[in-house]
Amino acid sequence: MEKELSSYLQISAEDFLLHATKFDLKPLKPALKTLICRIDPSSNLSASLPLALQASISRSIDSYKRLLESKSDAAAAAASPFSPPKKQVLRSSRRRKNAEGSGGEDESGSKGNSKKQFLVQSVEIYAYMLSLCISHPKNAFLDSDLLLSVQALHDSLVVFESSQDLQSAIANLCEEWWKGQLPGRETLISQSLPFLVSRSLTLLKKVDAHRVYALREAFSLLDFDDESIEDLKLLLVRCIVTPLYYKTEEGRRFIAYLFGLSEQFTKEALAIIRSQIPLGRKSALEAYADIVFRGWKVVEGSSKNELENVFLQNLVEGAIHASSPSLAASIRRIIGGFVNQRTTDGVEKLLFRLSEPVIFRSLQVANSNVRQNALHLLLDLFPLEDPVATKEDKDAMLDKQFFLLERLLQDECPGVRVVAVEGSCRILHLFWEIIPSSAITKTIANIVDDISHDVACEVRLSTLNGIMHMLGNPQTHEILKVLLPRLGDLFSDPVLAVRMAISDLLLALRDIRTFQFHKVVDIDALLSSLANDQPSVARKIARLLIPSYFPSKVTIEEACNRCITLIKRSPNAGARFCEFALAEGSSAKSIMELVKALVNLVASPNDLVSGVIEGVIDAAANLCKSLASEKTCKAELMLLFSGQKLKQLFAAAVTKHAQATVLDIASIVSPDNGIALTLTRECMALIKNCSGLPNIFEKQAEVRSAHNLMMSTGRFDEMLAALLDILQMAASHCCLRFGLEMPCQSGRSLKRKKENLSVKHPSKSKNVKGNKSVRDKGSANFQHLYLLAAGASWQIKDLLSSLNGRDAILKSPILEQVFSALKIISEASINLCTSSQYMDMSPVLAYTALCLHVKLQNMNLTGTIDGSNDKNDASKSAKLPAREMALDYVMNHLFSCIENLFGNFPAEECRKSSNLPSKSKHDRKIELQDQINGQRKGQIDADSLVDDGSSFTNGEKTLNLVKMVTAALKFIVDATTICDVSQNQERSLQFVSTCILVVISTLKRHSLDIVESKEEILKDMLVCLKSCFTYGAKLVNVVLKSSSMSSLLLEEASNLANNLINLIMSIESYVGSKRSACLIPVAKQWVPDLIIALCGQNIFTVTAPESDEARGNDQYNNCSLPWLKVLGNLELLELSNTNRDEDADSVPEPDTFSVFRKVVEMIVLFSRRNSKVLDSIGSVFSTGAAVLLLKEYYGLVLGLVHLICVKLVGHEHQEWDNLELMLASLQQLYPQLEKSLQDLELSEDARNALEKAKTMLHSACLIDIGGHGSGSMEEA
Repeated sequence: MEKELSSYLQISAEDFLLHATKFDLKPLKPALKTLICRIDPSSNLSASLPLALQASISRSIDSYKRLLESKSDAAAAAASPFSPPKKQVLRSSRRRKNAEGSGGEDESGSKGNSKKQFLVQSVEIYAYMLSLCISHPKNAFLDSDLLLSVQALHDSLVVFESSQDLQSAIANLCEEWWKGQLPGRETLISQSLPFLVSRSLTLLKKVDAHRVYALREAFSLLDFDDESIEDLKLLLVRCIVTPLYYKTEEGRRFIAYLFGLSEQFTKEALAIIRSQIPLGRKSALEAYADIVFRGWKVVEGSSKNELENVFLQNLVEGAIHASSPSLAASIRRIIGGFVNQRTTDGVEKLLFRLSEPVIFRSLQVANSNVRQNALHLLLDLFPLEDPVATKEDKDAMLDKQFFLLERLLQDECPGVRVVAVEGSCRILHLFWEIIPSSAITKTIANIVDDISHDVACEVRLSTLNGIMHMLGNPQTHEILKVLLPRLGDLFSDPVLAVRMAISDLLLALRDIRTFQFHKVVDIDALLSSLANDQPSVARKIARLLIPSYFPSKVTIEEACNRCITLIKRSPNAGARFCEFALAEGSSAKSIMELVKALVNLVASPNDLVSGVIEGVIDAAANLCKSLASEKTCKAELMLLFSGQKLKQLFAAAVTKHAQATVLDIASIVSPDNGIALTLTRECMALIKNCSGLPNIFEKQAEVRSAHNLMMSTGRFDEMLAALLDILQMAASHCCLRFGLEMPCQSGRSLKRKKENLSVKHPSKSKNVKGNKSVRDKGSANFQHLYLLAAGASWQIKDLLSSLNGRDAILKSPILEQVFSALKIISEASINLCTSSQYMDMSPVLAYTALCLHVKLQNMNLTGTIDGSNDKNDASKSAKLPAREMALDYVMNHLFSCIENLFGNFPAEECRKSSNLPSKSKHDRKIELQDQINGQRKGQIDADSLVDDGSSFTNGEKTLNLVKMVTAALKFIVDATTICDVSQNQERSLQFVSTCILVVISTLKRHSLDIVESKEEILKDMLVCLKSCFTYGAKLVNVVLKSSSMSSLLLEEASNLANNLINLIMSIESYVGSKRSACLIPVAKQWVPDLIIALCGQNIFTVTAPESDEARGNDQYNNCSLPWLKVLGNLELLELSNTNRDEDADSVPEPDTFSVFRKVVEMIVLFSRRNSKVLDSIGSVFSTGAAVLLLKEYYGLVLGLVHLICVKLVGHEHQEWDNLELMLASLQQLYPQLEKSLQDLELSEDARNALEKAKTMLHSACLIDIGGHGSGSMEEA
C-alpha cells in the first residue's frame, strides 16, 4: 500500500489524495504518516499538497451538503399534500409494482448511504493528513496554506453531526492548532468549543474536562452578550452543576475562570450555586466554596461588587437567619471557602466588612435560632478583626467577642449553650497563645464549675466533648490537671450519653502521662459503675482498667493475681470486668489461665466469704461464655470441668445465684452424665418451685440457667413434662372452682414415670354434696396451685422467647396438653381478674404467645381446639386449615372470657369463625359511653365480682383489669399485624373499642380510690394504660393500611379513634395531668393515624357529609361527643376567660387538661399539613358543633367554632380554598344558629355565645361559603 501511494504521490498531490480515499483509514495511517513525514520543505509537495487538500476537502463538503439537501427535499416532497393522486391498479399488479418500487427505493437509498459514507471516510482521511502536516517534524508546510483547510473543516463541524469520529478528528485539529498558537487560531473556536464542552457533559470523562480547561483562554474571545452564544452559555451553566467539573481540580478552576468573562454570566453562575445550597451535599458545597473563592480572585469591577456585596452579603445574612440548622450549616460551608483562605490578601478585611455589622447584633436578639446561627458563624470567623485596625481596636474587638461568648454560655436556650461551650473549647484549643490568661482561666472555670452541672443533659455532654477537644493542645494540660477532678460527679450522671462521654475522657487521660485518671474519678466509683452500669459504659471502664488489673506486659500468673485482687475488692465489678476482658484485647491463652485460677480458688479450702465466691463464679462463667465460641478453648474447658470439678463448684456455691451460675457453666461445657444427673436434679427443683416467679427477677435468672442446662443435656422433654404436671394440676382445680370443662385431649402423650392425676368433674359426679365438699376442701390449696401454674406459664413464655426453647416446645409431643392446660388457667385468670389479689397475667400471656407461634409455624392443634366429643365434628374441624383454626379459636375464646368478665355482656359460645353481631356490640358501646357521659347508670361494676376480703383495694382491682385488657389488646394487635386475620378486623375493632370503654368506665367509677393508691400501683397502671392506647392506635394503623377497606371498617376505626382520645382525656381527668404527661410522646406518633381514622370516610370516599341529625344520633352522640365537649369548654375558656358553660356539668374541670390540650394541638398541626385532611377534620369539628347545638350546649358550640375559624383554618380567606366538606357542614350549621337565636327563651349568656359564633363564622368564611351551594350565609 505504501509503495502504491508513493508512486501516486510522485505523480501529483491530487492523484495521491484521490487514490488514498480508496482505502480504509485505520490500515492507511502508518503509510500516510511515513509518506508525509518524508516530504522535504524544499519539495514541490510542500506547496501543492495543502492546496490539493483544500480543494478536496471543499469538494467533499459541498457534495455532502448537496446529498443532505437532496434527501431533505425528497422527504419534503413525499410529505407534501399537493402531490397528485396515483392511478388505481389491480391488486395483483399493485403487489408486483410495490415490490419493484420498494426495491428501487432501497437501491437508491443504499447508493445514497454508501456515497455519504464514502464522503465521510474521505474527509476523515483528509483531516488525518492535515494533522500530520501540522505536526510535521521538519515544518515542511506553511501555516497559512493549511489554515484554509482547517477552517473549512471547522465551519462544517455541525454538518457532520452523524459521524462522531469525524467530529472528534476535526475538534482535535482545532485544539492542536490552538495549543500550537498558530496564526488564525481565533477562527477555529466558535464551533469546536461548544462541541468539546458538550462532549464532556455527555461522556463525563475527566480527559474531556481537562481538554476544555486547556482551552479556557479561548472562551475570552467570545462575546457573551451576543445572542448567538446562548447555546454555549447553557452548556457552561450545566458545567456548574455537573459533578465532573465541580469535583475535579481542573473543573473547579475552569468554572472559576468563567467568572471573569462576563458580568451577566457571573450573576447567573452565582444564582445557580445559590440554588444548590439547600439540597447540596457537604462535598458539593465545599467544592462550590472553592469555586466562589477562586472566582472572587479573578473577577474585577462590577462583577466583584456583585460577588462581594450581593452574593456573599446575602450568604452571611442567610447563615444567621436560616430557617433550619441544616440550611445554616450549608450556607456556612460556602462562606468557609473564604474563611479557610483568610490569610490571602483582602479576605480577612472582606469577612470583617460583611459580618461585623450584623453578627454582633444578631447574637443579642430574642430569637434563639438566630442567636445560635450567629454564634456558629462567629465561631467560624473567630477571631473577627479588621486587619488594618490598631492594636487597641483589635484588643477591644477581641474582648467584645469573649464578653458575648461568656454571655451565651448562660443563654436561656440549651442549644445555644451547647454551641457556646463547644465553640469556646475549640477557640481555646486553637488560639491559646493569643488569648489573655485571665480570659482563659475565667472561661474554663465557668465551663467546669457551672456549665458541667447544667440542667440540660446535652449541655453537660457538650462540656465533656469540649474538654476532650482541648486536650489536643498540650498547653491546656497544666490548668486542666487542676480542674478536671471537679467533673467526677458526672460519672454518676443519670444520662447514659454523659457517662459514656466521661468514660471516653478517662480513656483519653490514661494515654497522657501528665494525667492520672483515678484522680478525676475515684476508683470505687469506677468499680461501682463497672458493676452496675450499662454494657456500653462498663466495657469502656473495663478497657480503662485492663492495663492495671489484667496487663499483658507482666507474667500470666501476675495478671491472674491482679484480677483476683479486683474480684475480692468488688466481686460484681470483677465479674463484669471478666465479661469484657477477651473483647478488649486480652489473649485467649491468658483468659484460659485465669479461668483455671478462679476455679482452683473456689474449689480449694479457703476462707472466702459468700459474696466473693459468688463473684468468682460469676467471673468464671463470663470467661467461659467468651471462650465458648472458639473450638480449641471449648475443648480445653470441657477437660477442665471434667470429673469432680463441676461438683466441687456447685458444692462451693452457697447462694442460689451462684448455683444458677454454675448451671450456666455446665450448660456451656456439657458435662458427663454422672455430673449432669446431679445437676439436673437441682435444676428440676428450681423449675418446679416456681411460685411467685413472674415477680422475682433474681429467681428468673436462676430458672433460665436451669432451662439452659436441661436443654444442653437433652432433658427438655422431662422439664416440659414437669411444667405440664403443674399446669394440669392447677387446671383441674380451676375446673372444679369455676365449673369449667376440660377439652378433649389428643392421644399423644409422653411416657413418664409420674403418678396420674384423677380428678372428677362436678358435672359427672352423682354425689353433689361430695362435690361441694371437695370443692371447698380444694379452695384452701387453690391459691398455691395457681401461683405455681403462673410460674410454670412464665417459664413457657420465656422459653418461647428463645429460638432453641421455641423449637423444642413446638416439636414436643405434649404440646396439645400444654395448650389445653393454659387455656383453662387463662380462663380462670380472667375470672379472677377483679376478685383475687394474687391474679397473674403469665397464663394469658403464655397462652396467646403459644397460639401465635403455632400459627406462624403452621402446626396442627386440631385435637386440642376442636372442643367437641363428636367424632364427626372433629373430622370436619380437621379439614380446616390448622393455623387459621388455632388462632380463630383462641381469639373467640379470649373475647368470650373477657366479655363475661365485663358482666354486661352475656357469655357467647365459642365458634371457630364467628363475628359478634355489630348491632348488639354497638348497643353495648352506647350503654358504656352513656356511663361516661353521666346520662344513665350502667351495670358494669368490678365490685360485683369480688368475693373475698376488703384488703383487695379498688385501685388494685382496676390495675388487674387494665393488665388483662392490655394483654388481650396485645394479642389482638400481634395477631392482626403478624398473621393474616383480615376477616376478623371488624370484630377486633369492636372488641378493642369495648375494652377501652370499660377501662374508661372503671377509671371513672374508682377515680377517688385510684388517686389514693400507692405510687407503685399508679406507675404500673400508667404503664398499662399507655400500652392500651398504643395497641389500640396500632390496630387502627393496621386496619387503615388494609387492602380490604370497607365502610364498616372505617366506621369502627373511627369509633376506636374517638374512644382512644376519650381514654387520654379520662386518664388525665382521673389520674392527674402531672402523671399523665407521659402520654404525650406516646400519642404523638399515632396522631396521624387517629386523624385519618376520625375522618376516614371523608378521605377514602369523598362524599357529601350526612345530615347533622343522622350523624349526631349515631357516632357523635356516643364516641366523639365526650372529648368534643371538653374541647369546646377549653376553647370557650380560652376565648372568654370565664367559667365553663353552665350546661356542661358532666364534664370535668377543663383547666386541668394540659395533656389533652397538647394532643389537640398536635391534631391541628398535623391536619394543617394537608388540605384534604384539614377539610375532613374540619368537617368532624363542624358536625360536632351542630350536634352540640341540637343538645343546646351553646357555649361549647362557640368554643368549637372558635377552634375551626381561628386555629384550624385561620382568618385568611384564601385558606378556605378547596375545603368543600367543611364549608358544606358550616352551611348547615349557620342557618341552625339563626334558628336557635329566634328562640325567645334563650338565656342572655346563650344568646351572646350564639351571636359570637355566628359573627365569627360569618367574618371568617363569608366569601367562600357565599359561593358554595344554595344555602349561603347571606341567604340564611
